[in-house]
Amino acid sequence: MSEERRQDPVRKIRVQYYRSAIGRSKHQKRIIRSMGFTKLNQIIEQPDTPAIRGAIAKVPHLLRIVE
Repeated sequence: MSEERRQDPVRKIRVQYYRSAIGRSKHQKRIIRSMGFTKLNQIIEQPDTPAIRGAIAKVPHLLRIVE
């Protein structure tokens, strides 16, 4: 028997970079940059994975999830 796997579309979350990283640690700045943010108030779509959720949880005071 051939078992077909259904490929569910990857869930996406929209994340906004709304507070400046000036005066924050290099680690926090690196997290912001690694997620793809280059400008303040920028909104990007990321796959909703535990890794992305973990990165957002590290800097919740700089990012917000837009729905």
